[in-house]
Amino acid sequence: MEVWVLPALLGLGLAASAGLKTFVPLLVMAVAARLHLFGVELSGAFAWLGSTGALVALSIATIVELAADKIPVVDHAVSLAGTILRPAAGALAAAAAFSHLDPTTAALAGLILGAPTALAVHSAQATTRVASTATTGGLANPIVSIVEDIGAFGGAILALAVPILVPVVLLAAAVLAWRFWRRTRRSIA
Repeated sequence: MEVWVLPALLGLGLAASAGLKTFVPLLVMAVAARLHLFGVELSGAFAWLGSTGALVALSIATIVELAADKIPVVDHAVSLAGTILRPAAGALAAAAAFSHLDPTTAALAGLILGAPTALAVHSAQATTRVASTATTGGLANPIVSIVEDIGAFGGAILALAVPILVPVVLLAAAVLAWRFWRRTRRSIA
């Protein structure tokens, strides 16, 4: 079970977090690996994620992304770039969850599990942003962004600490997103 199920749940949670914020789950995983938290050990081709250089680069990228996402108009550019970057980050995070396997198998697992999950979450997030912009003229977007920040950090930490809860949390988030979308659609129409 531990060879596939727990890494798959971890990868799923990290990829979902990458769908909200590109660099947050990679940074959280790198810090956990560096400090030996939650039993995270990145080996082989993914050991570089715990390096000082990776930690510095991921920290800077995270700060820039989080700050840029609070600026009107720039937030839409961040979201547009996220359409490519977030699935890539999701694939990398999910692959790193399988770092105990050979690199090819880990990469395939990351592509199969991480990229589509991150893209699905990013699509839902982008739809929420469009609804927020349409209903508030973009004034609520920074607040929505802060909620996304909390979700990204919380989701990544949850995935590392208790990966077995990831499917339950993702299902609950999907139900809430669906309800929000339906309510917003009615108020626009």
